Amino acid sequence: MELLKEKSIGEDPLQGQVTAILDTGSRFEGKLTFEGTVQIGGEFKGEIFTQDTLIINHGASVQAEIEAENIIIRGKVEGHLFARKKVVMHPPAVFRGTVTSPSLKIEEGVVFEGASYMPKN
Repeated sequence: MELLKEKSIGEDPLQGQVTAILDTGSRFEGKLTFEGTVQIGGEFKGEIFTQDTLIINHGASVQAEIEAENIIIRGKVEGHLFARKKVVMHPPAVFRGTVTSPSLKIEEGVVFEGASYMPKN
């Protein structure tokens, strides 16, 4: 666990210290709540709630209702997203569902099938 606390995860200023990783090859079904930054690289089905940042890595497959401060997607996501600050989708992300967030960034190469709602702050 000490390695995870010391590992910085890159160029995005939204990403802080990683507090947990659900890595490639793992599967989880249920309700996930956490503090800090969590990365998902495996399969997840259910609900995710946090006051912090969720990162869905390339290769991940997520079917969920997600509520977070910030959501960063590089994998496959199906469901409903609610972000209090920002949603960022990097290629090769594939998203199907709805996004509610005051800020949504979809980079070229991302597949987005759904709807977005941008409430005023």
